[in-house]
Amino acid sequence: MMEQLQGSYPHTYDVIVAGGGPAGVAAAVSAARLGARTALVERFGVLGGMLTSGHVQPILGRAEGRTMYDEIVALLQEGHPDAPRVKTRNGDEIGLDLEEAKLRLLDLCLKNGVYVYLQTPVVAPVLEGRRVTGLQICTPQGLETLSAHAVVDATGDGFVAALAGAPYEVGRADGRCQPATLEFTVDNVDEGPHFACYGGSDPVLLPDGRRYSEVCKEACARGELPENVSIVRIHYTLHPGERSINATQANGFDTLTPEGAVGADYLLRRQVAPILAFLRKYAPGFANCRLRSTATALGVRESRRFVGEYVLSDQDVEKGARFPDVVVHRAWFLIDIHNPAGGGQAERHSQPATPYDIPYRSLVPLQADGLLLSGRNISGTHRAHASYRVMGVALATGQAAGVAAALSARQGVTPRQLDYHLVQQALTEYGAKLFDGEVQA
Repeated sequence: MMEQLQGSYPHTYDVIVAGGGPAGVAAAVSAARLGARTALVERFGVLGGMLTSGHVQPILGRAEGRTMYDEIVALLQEGHPDAPRVKTRNGDEIGLDLEEAKLRLLDLCLKNGVYVYLQTPVVAPVLEGRRVTGLQICTPQGLETLSAHAVVDATGDGFVAALAGAPYEVGRADGRCQPATLEFTVDNVDEGPHFACYGGSDPVLLPDGRRYSEVCKEACARGELPENVSIVRIHYTLHPGERSINATQANGFDTLTPEGAVGADYLLRRQVAPILAFLRKYAPGFANCRLRSTATALGVRESRRFVGEYVLSDQDVEKGARFPDVVVHRAWFLIDIHNPAGGGQAERHSQPATPYDIPYRSLVPLQADGLLLSGRNISGTHRAHASYRVMGVALATGQAAGVAAALSARQGVTPRQLDYHLVQQALTEYGAKLFDGEVQA
């Protein structure tokens, strides 16, 4: 583990992963395990992205068979045998300890030989024609240029792919995106009532018999809750007396611009206090709750979605599509579209999805070579994205992208030229199940 921490880092790699969130960590570890010299470049001072800096929990969504989801969940829940086991309409809700996660994810990467760059934003891709051959980065020492055979864009917003000229779409047909949120954690919650709420369709009741979701809507209409905050979601963490709060909402901000990102952050931070007041007044067991911490990273649900060799469609997610070049099998989460133009859900409530495959082609962007997509920026429609954008699925697409990047380097071909059967073979050897009827090893 210490080899990459002694002396100077190299400037030439087989694989560079941009972005150290769940997809990026999965990509980097997966590439390194296949023998690729791998760099992971993260703009913040910790790994984990939305999982740590974004305070997003629980981990939602997953794929069938063993993927990096299973490994990461086991890693983050180690030492917590009594952690709440919660299953809701959202599926399995996996809580975590944000502080433990910061160290455990870094430890995972270093032990697998990944060269980790922290406090290091990506400045631009290095291009030879339309091929990405590396990244220009800004380390604490200044500008540096790294070269690589293949690059994985795990930045969420698709920063590398956009600057490399890959085509993309933003938002739904009218250009509106799902709202941004700043999540926060509270403690000093009385566990007597065991109160939580996964969303607006949760039928949980207050002690007086009123439906909690209706109380939220009424408080929003009266101005007790901020505009568009019509549901205050409350999730368990690993620790008794602690909850993760997903409630703040900023509509209409273009978070791809500096002014939009700051404007959204400012509005969301101002919403925390009235939401806390609401919880203390109405949520059972929350009368003396305290604000423990807020996210340091803006929670952006939706921005760029790149156009790949295949665009995952609404019907694919609704009907459970299968593909010969599958690299994530039976991915699942609800079609969860937070209202881009108001409070609550865009379609009254989250809609069903049928476990669907994600093909290798959806990780390969058009008009940019040497590059793979992962996480929420892969190729799909607005509605499909509303299902695959969650962390459990992002871990699986990140793993597939990292494997493909490493194999591209080994084979001496671009990701577009790579035989997807090699990716499937490597994923199967790890333990993934890629086709219906397979017996899990």
